[in-house]
Amino acid sequence: MVTYDDIAAAHERLKPVARRTPVLTSATVDAITGARVFFKCENFQRMGAFKFRGAYNALSQLTDEEKKLGVLAFSSGNHAQAVALAGKILNISTVIVMPADAPKVKLDATRGYGGEVVLYQKGENREELAARLCAQRNLTLIPPFDHPHIIAGQGTAAKELIEDAGPIDALLVPCGGGGLISGCAVAARRLAPDCRVIGVEPAAGDDATRSFKEKKLVKIETPDTIADGARTTSLGKLTFPLVLSYVADMLTVTDEELLRSMFFLWERMKIVVEPTGALAACAVLEKKLNLEKLRVGVVLSGGNVDLRWAAAQLNKN
Repeated sequence: MVTYDDIAAAHERLKPVARRTPVLTSATVDAITGARVFFKCENFQRMGAFKFRGAYNALSQLTDEEKKLGVLAFSSGNHAQAVALAGKILNISTVIVMPADAPKVKLDATRGYGGEVVLYQKGENREELAARLCAQRNLTLIPPFDHPHIIAGQGTAAKELIEDAGPIDALLVPCGGGGLISGCAVAARRLAPDCRVIGVEPAAGDDATRSFKEKKLVKIETPDTIADGARTTSLGKLTFPLVLSYVADMLTVTDEELLRSMFFLWERMKIVVEPTGALAACAVLEKKLNLEKLRVGVVLSGGNVDLRWAAAQLNKN
C-alpha cells in the first residue's frame, strides 16, 4: 500500500523538475456554491496535466539497466505525454502505445517530447500489444495508474493543495483508473484527517462508482465519453483497495454537464481545462452535493484539449 511517506519522498524528487501549480479561487464559484472553493490547477503542470508527477517519480527510480534499455507506456494521451517528457529529461528512450483516434494535440505533443508512438486501432487490446513490445525490446512497462510510484507521484498534487489552501473539509478529484484519487486521498488523510475525499467520473464510465458502492471490482466496456482521460474499464489492483480505504464517496456527471462546466471555467476563470480535467469541478458547479459553508478543494487535472473539437462543441450548442 502507498503511504504518505511515499508521497512526501516523491514530492522531494519532483521539486527540481515539476511546477508547483497555482491554487485559484473564484468569487463567482463561491457565490454559486455557498462554499469557499480552491482549485488546484494541474492544467498548468509541465505537459499540461498531473500525470507528469507520477511519470517522473516512476522513471527516476528505475535501475541504471532499466533506464538504459528504455520504457513503454500505453495511454490515451496525458500519461503518454508525461512519460515521453520524463524520459526526455532523464535521457530514457520511450515507446508509447496510443489509440489511433487519440486527440491530435496529445499525439503531436507525445512525439514532440521524443516519444516513439505506436498506434492501435479500436478493438485491439492495448495491454497485449504493450506486453508484446516489452518482451521484444526488453522495455520496462510504466502503467498509467496501477503502480505504487505513479500513485505516490500523483498524491503530491493534494499535498500541495492542502499546504497552500489551508484546512479543507472536502476534496473532489477526477477519477479514471484511480491513480490520482488514490494518491490524493492518502495525502489528505495525513494532512486534513477530517476531509471527505470524493471521486468524480463520467456517467458513461461509472466503473469506479459501481466498484466503490458494491465493494467489488467492476469492469466495463471502454466507455464512450468526452472525458477521454477517464475511458478506463476498471480501477486497478492497487488503486481499488486504496479507494475503498481512503475515499468517502464517488459521484458521476454526464457529458452534457461536463461540457457546460468546462466552458464555464474557460469563460469565467479564464483557464483552459480539458473535459477529464473538469470532472471534479463539474460536480461542484452542478451541485451534485451540498457544500454550503465548507472549504472545498478541487483538482483540475489537465488542460490538453483539442481546440478545434471544443469549437465544434460550441457550434453544436
